Order: sequence, then structure tokens, then C-alpha cells
Amino acid sequence: QVLKWARASESSPRSAENMLTTSAFRAANPLHLLQRRQAQHAGASGRSERLAPLRASSEQASASEVRTDWVQKVLEIPHKPRGCHVITRDLVTQIPELQKFRVGLAHFFVMHTSCSLTINENASPDVPLDLNDALDKIAPEGSHYRHLDEGMDDMPAHVKSTLCGASLSVPISQGRLLLGMWQGIYLNEHRNYGGPRRIAVTLSGMKQD
Repeated sequence: QVLKWARASESSPRSAENMLTTSAFRAANPLHLLQRRQAQHAGASGRSERLAPLRASSEQASASEVRTDWVQKVLEIPHKPRGCHVITRDLVTQIPELQKFRVGLAHFFVMHTSCSLTINENASPDVPLDLNDALDKIAPEGSHYRHLDEGMDDMPAHVKSTLCGASLSVPISQGRLLLGMWQGIYLNEHRNYGGPRRIAVTLSGMKQD
């Protein structure tokens, strides 16, 4: 093969390049290797067998054993006053399907633009108060905003929602949310009266045996 390439390079560099490229492609091409293997096998046994479909069917069989289950629902959290509130228990009690999952992921998405979801400490009652005070300092009320049509607390609520975020993903393990010992899911209500809040929950993963 090298001699052929050398002769071709003397007559035409392009043809030599094509020959080398074709040779390298065949050497690295799994289909070409499989065809050579089948040809060798056929020469030894006198008959041709298709090896690739057998391997493919085996891979498909193993892949079919792994199944991902999905659950999606929209929850409603009753009105809460302006501030930061731990709602982990409120969420879990509304998704009994969670107990059926051995491993997976829970995704929470709040369907509003003036509140947010976060994860933070769930032990000290001072933490939610300090968090709300800090957010008020970051985005205070005032007439310096352009958007004032819906009240003085509305535009600061949009700013806080943007900073904190509208969604969370939490691992699932053995039918429970895999949160740390001091972690809780917070609904941060950024308006004086936001009303009930809707949260879309999506569960995905492998269910218990």
C-alpha cells in the first residue's frame, strides 16, 4: 500500500492523497472491518453470517430494561404574606407520587413573575426574616422605577424574582427529596398581596421495585 501511494504521489499528489485518505478511512471504518470479518468467517466456514444485527439486538434489549417514569402536576400554595417562607412540607404533601420513585429528579417551577423559589436554611426562624430584609435593601421600593402601574411593590418584586430565580431541581432518593439536613425549599413572596401561587412539579426517574 505504501509503494502504491509513493508511485501515485510522483504522478499526481491529489490521487496519492485520495488513496491515503481512502486507506485510512477503511482502516478506521467499523463497517469495513465488519465486512472483512464476515468475509474471513465465510471463507473459513463456507457460509456467511450477519454479526452486526445480533450485537445490535443485544444492545437494544439491555436498553429496553432501563425505564424512565414521568409525573407532572400543578400545585397551589395558599396566599402567604410578603417574605420568605419554607414550603418543603407543603410541596411534599401534595405529591404522594414522590414515594414511588427510587431515584430521579424533582423539578419545581413557580408560574409567576413576582415571587421566586430558592433553597436555604430551614432551622432558624431568623433566616427567612434576614433574607427578606436583605432583598428589600437590594431592590427597595421607590418612584425611581418606570413600571409603577401595579403598585410600588410590583417592580421591586420583579427584580427580586429575577435575582432569585423561578425554578429548582432537587434529587430524589428512595421516595424522598434528597435535601441536606438544614436545607428547605423557600417560596419568596415579593409582593404585599400576591395571592395563591401555582407551582408546576415534574418528577422523572426510576420507580421502586
